[in-house]
Amino acid sequence: MNLIATDASAAEISDQIKDALFNKSAEKIESLKPNVANSFFGDQAPQNTFVPDEQVSSEEEPTEQEE
Repeated sequence: MNLIATDASAAEISDQIKDALFNKSAEKIESLKPNVANSFFGDQAPQNTFVPDEQVSSEEEPTEQEE
C-alpha cells in the first residue's frame, strides 16, 4: 500500500507483490515438508540396499542352461 500511496511505478508495485507472495508460499511449503515426507516415506529409517557379493543369489545370474 505504501508504494501505491507514493506513486511508485507499476513494475515496482508488481515486483513487491510477487516477492511478498513468493515469501509467503515458501514459508508454507517449508512448514509442510516434514508432513509430506512422512506421508511418503513414513517414520522408518532408510533401508540398506547394499548386498555384499557373497550374499548375491545365483538366481540373478543366468545359468548355462538358460543361455
